[in-house]
Amino acid sequence: MHRVVKGISLSRQLLHTGNLHTTAAKYDAQNTEKTINQVTLLGRVGADPQKRGSEEHPVINFPLATHFSYKYESGDMLQRTDWHRVSVFRPGLRDTVYKYLKKGQRVYVTGKLSYGEIKLDDGQVRTASTVIADDIIFFQSQPQNT
Repeated sequence: MHRVVKGISLSRQLLHTGNLHTTAAKYDAQNTEKTINQVTLLGRVGADPQKRGSEEHPVINFPLATHFSYKYESGDMLQRTDWHRVSVFRPGLRDTVYKYLKKGQRVYVTGKLSYGEIKLDDGQVRTASTVIADDIIFFQSQPQNT
C-alpha cells in the first residue's frame, strides 16, 4: 500500500533516500510520544512569493536568506548565506503573504521543517527541505514618514 504524504510516496515500510528516513503508519494515540519540529528564521526574502499547487490545495512559496559570519585564525572574516524554501498553506496567512510580501523585505518566520522528494526533468530524484510556515511577522522595509 502506498500513500502520498506531503509529496512523498510512502509504503508502510521505511523509505530510505540517502540520509532521509521517513515512515508512515496508522496513528495510535496511546503509543505516540511528544516530539518537537520547530524552526525560527529571521532573514530577507529572496524573490516575490509565487503561487503553486492546485485550486483545491494552493500553496505560496518564497526563498528566505539567512546568514552568519565567522572569523578564520588568519583574521579574515567570511559571511555565509543559507537559502531556505518557505511554504505557506494556511489560508489567511497564505493570502496575506502573496499580497504584501516583497523581495528584499525582512521577515520573521516560525514553522516546521518538512522533507520531500522532487523529480527533476531528467528523471533524477532529489531530496528537498521546506519550512512550512505557521506564522510570519513582516518588518517594514523602510521607515514610514510621520
